[in-house]
Amino acid sequence: MDMRARGQRVIQLEGGEPFLNTPDFVKEAMKEALDANHTRYAPSSGIQPLLDALRDKLATKNGVDVAASDIIVTAGGAHGLFCAFQASVNPGDEVMFFSPYWTPIQDQVRYSGGVAVRVPWDEIRDRDLREALEMRVTPKLRVLYVNSPANPTGDVLSHAQLTGIAEFAQTHDLTVIADEAYENLVYDGEHVSMASLPGMAERTLTVHTFSKSFSMTGWRIGYLVAPEPFMGFLRKLVLNSVNGVSTPTQYAALAAITQDPRFFDSIREEYRRRRDLLVSAFREAGFSCLTPPGAFYAFPDVRAILGEDSWKAMETLLERTSIASVPGSVFGPEGEGHLRMSYSLSMETLETAVAALRKL
Repeated sequence: MDMRARGQRVIQLEGGEPFLNTPDFVKEAMKEALDANHTRYAPSSGIQPLLDALRDKLATKNGVDVAASDIIVTAGGAHGLFCAFQASVNPGDEVMFFSPYWTPIQDQVRYSGGVAVRVPWDEIRDRDLREALEMRVTPKLRVLYVNSPANPTGDVLSHAQLTGIAEFAQTHDLTVIADEAYENLVYDGEHVSMASLPGMAERTLTVHTFSKSFSMTGWRIGYLVAPEPFMGFLRKLVLNSVNGVSTPTQYAALAAITQDPRFFDSIREEYRRRRDLLVSAFREAGFSCLTPPGAFYAFPDVRAILGEDSWKAMETLLERTSIASVPGSVFGPEGEGHLRMSYSLSMETLETAVAALRKL
């Protein structure tokens, strides 16, 4: 902010917004809903046409066969996660999740009275993860949070790994909160919904959002899929927190969810092109950087060039190159020495960032 106030250009790679604008067919559906006076209170769980469309989408895309009554519309993915943690975590319960993690997850666990149990991504990446999970089991472990594709690392858990998680959850009678915000942004491998695996539908709360897939970050709409008894608690939480999502926004979401899924094919290729450009530039600059198979973030290890402290590394990178990033330590101790940068930007901005990195 200080640099911009001085008239300096900042190359902003720190954000989490899709690079595309909200599709016209979504905006047109909102306008039509307004013209049709769909502006009154909707049922707090969601309008029936949207719930029916979500049920169909879950069956065809995610392999999850549920009734419309097992789905509830939320005010974005973050609201869905808040409700999921509140519905499944009691004070003193341990909640296991992979780290680095999306920063609010730690706060969600604390707010529900839970105790965090972190499992480093470095211990489970591209290998059987059950040993890493088993060594952290205590009698207080109750919930496992799974985010795939993951923010901030871009990791995507394989079908075999998710099967291992499912077996682990059933062995220890755990509830799983599955965060599938980036389900449509997978470039290598495939997205598998946790609730689609044998024995998991009855113990999984799945959080979805329209924000990342349809560039609807400011619209604040998502949905949560869960069985009873969780859904009874979730209905109370949604009712008493937001009392339902904006009615015309739900009609816009209906247009989004019924769009031909081939809509994402060209978008994924645009993200892939941006990812490969930025990851290559990081490596040329001397950073160690895995190629993220999903989401739209890269998480380079910058210690060899910018030092161990990710906050100082962020400041140094900004001073030397005008590139803004997020220090990895805000995503947990396992993120220290890394920076998160988004490639969900225009090619012009990314090419400017690549040129700046060459001068580092």
